[in-house]
Amino acid sequence: MDEVLVTIGTVLAATIRFATPLVFAALGGMFSERSGVVNIGLEGLMLIGAFAGVVGAFLSGSAWVGLLFAVGAGLLFALIHAVMCVTFEADQIISGTAINLLALGGTAFLMVIVFGQGGTSPDVEKFDPIAIPLLSRIPMIGSALFDQSLLVYLMYAAVPITFFVLFKTPFGLRLRATGEVPEAVDTAGVSVARMRYYGVALSGMLAALGGIYLSMSLLSSFTENMTGGRGFIALAAMIFGRWHPVGAFGAALLFGLAQALTIRVPPEAIPNEFIQMIPYVLTIVVLAGFGGRAIAPAAVGKPYRKE
Repeated sequence: MDEVLVTIGTVLAATIRFATPLVFAALGGMFSERSGVVNIGLEGLMLIGAFAGVVGAFLSGSAWVGLLFAVGAGLLFALIHAVMCVTFEADQIISGTAINLLALGGTAFLMVIVFGQGGTSPDVEKFDPIAIPLLSRIPMIGSALFDQSLLVYLMYAAVPITFFVLFKTPFGLRLRATGEVPEAVDTAGVSVARMRYYGVALSGMLAALGGIYLSMSLLSSFTENMTGGRGFIALAAMIFGRWHPVGAFGAALLFGLAQALTIRVPPEAIPNEFIQMIPYVLTIVVLAGFGGRAIAPAAVGKPYRKE
């Protein structure tokens, strides 16, 4: 019985670890798409955040400075995406793809310039786990949920905060209306372009938090292409969650659980390559089975031109 409880606790802890970057990126994608801008550049924004965070911590010796670097870099590149899509009305899919390619090649190039080596950066200060008194001692779930890094606790808070902002504030109402009926927003005297800039900017900062979690919480260094497709899984979580923060959180936990279970499968039972495929196969299954039923914001992906 004790062994079963330990196994459950271990899987739960791994689920939280794997789900955290997905939750951040899915919430970020939600802000962007709720405003009417498709952002498939989440993968690139996560990678940029992961790299910038390590650079900031490497140069300063402080994880907190790294966090500021990550959020700032995510914001900067998200604004580039916003300029291309909102101001210049570029194809949003192509712009997001460009962000992904720029992040992949740019971080590999800058690795050599900043650290003098490719592949993996030197270790930097990271966000270590913080045990919450009493809560972390709850049997089975305590250490899994309440002995995590600061970024995990920030993720816990981000879900209800996103819900409140989107559904309980005038800003959230305007943002959602911009992604549904931008003409009505414009008629009410609210700038559609400004609201879309806000949505994309928030998207970049949140995705960057997902990235820095990978490089400075799970690990303490940056590795080329360390996001490994997580930005696309986050997009699937957002769609599966029907562009709702609670739904996206649940979907991210599902994908995190799928990845957590892979570490419990004996490698001699199933080839490692097949085990590593499981989260991505699940992503395809979810999108194929539920993607068509999810109703996206009506104006997402459509540039708005003021009459």
